[in-house]
Amino acid sequence: MNARHLTLCAVALVVASGAQSQTPQTLSVPPDSLRWELQDQAKPAEYQGRKCLLLDGGAAIVKDFEMRDGVIDVDIATPAKRGFFGIQFRVINNGASAEWVYLRQHKSGLPDAMQYTPVLNTSANWQIYNGPGFTGAVDIPKDVWFHLRLEVVGAQAKLFVKDMDKPALVMNDLKSGVQKGQVALYVLTGETYFSNFEVRPTPDAPWERHLPPMPPDTLTKWSISPSYDGLARNLERPLTDTEIKGIHWQDVEAEAPGFVVLYRYRDAPHLRVTFQGDFSKRLEPQPGMKVIYARTMIDSDRDQVKKLDIGYSDEVSVFLNGQILYRGRSAQGFRDPGFLGIVNPENDAVYLPLKKGSNELMLAVSELGGGWGFICRLAAREY
Repeated sequence: MNARHLTLCAVALVVASGAQSQTPQTLSVPPDSLRWELQDQAKPAEYQGRKCLLLDGGAAIVKDFEMRDGVIDVDIATPAKRGFFGIQFRVINNGASAEWVYLRQHKSGLPDAMQYTPVLNTSANWQIYNGPGFTGAVDIPKDVWFHLRLEVVGAQAKLFVKDMDKPALVMNDLKSGVQKGQVALYVLTGETYFSNFEVRPTPDAPWERHLPPMPPDTLTKWSISPSYDGLARNLERPLTDTEIKGIHWQDVEAEAPGFVVLYRYRDAPHLRVTFQGDFSKRLEPQPGMKVIYARTMIDSDRDQVKKLDIGYSDEVSVFLNGQILYRGRSAQGFRDPGFLGIVNPENDAVYLPLKKGSNELMLAVSELGGGWGFICRLAAREY
């Protein structure tokens, strides 16, 4: 072998070694590892002969690690009758924003046994982001170990439950807007055990949003006020011209298919809603409730009546040209004890007596929890 051949071989070995060193490595984190930051009710434990982490209202965050794209694997077992457990990823700002996918073992087999929601300004938005791409049915084993896998690729993700060949939930469009962050195991409530945790970063995929279409006649351009104490205002009284002029309005635009997601712009309230545990208290004031005003203009070529389809969370007053037309409440547990308050444009309808020219539509939208927002569409035909 001549000197030139030896040199070429050495170069090839260096290149191969460099390429291997750049290949993402699987990170395995044992339950007793110092790589875990354990918060609230999270601690190492042993369950059914396995060393594991126990979470029952708390989080286990992988320290000194951030992920954009990757694969997360973990075994889970829960003896709890009711609970919410899963994985948070792309977590930033101490958990203020993140993506979160979780299972509800008490809803095993039902259409919302599992759910994906973005966390925005410290709170989940499960009332707004619902249906295909967000919720799904799956059978959740009780008191036995089963496997979860989460694959995150660009602006999409897939959750596998037990079956590693077919995803149980396909998340077509991740909504938080965060592209890189920490990874955490998270349990809202319910005794849950985790073992054999591994995470493997993968090369960054192109960031391609898969947005739904924006239906015609959706009202998309709005201005919103600051948030106010909802109990300190008469929400059935329209704002005066002086009050309107004194508000610093922020222009926002609805996201497809028409939601104005207010947690993107305003801090989430965190309060204990009394009637969600006791239906007899549904008419009681709820201290901590927040309200914002949102306004838009509707131009009409003649005097006419138009149907406005409206969905909202959690309460709304509808004003047209300074007159109240409607007051609705759609909070979780308000209409009946099992009511979830899911936001759809078909939730309710208001008939708007439009005058020829410019008409001001204003909403007072109150929030208790679960997602703060609204969606408005005008019906195509005249009434």
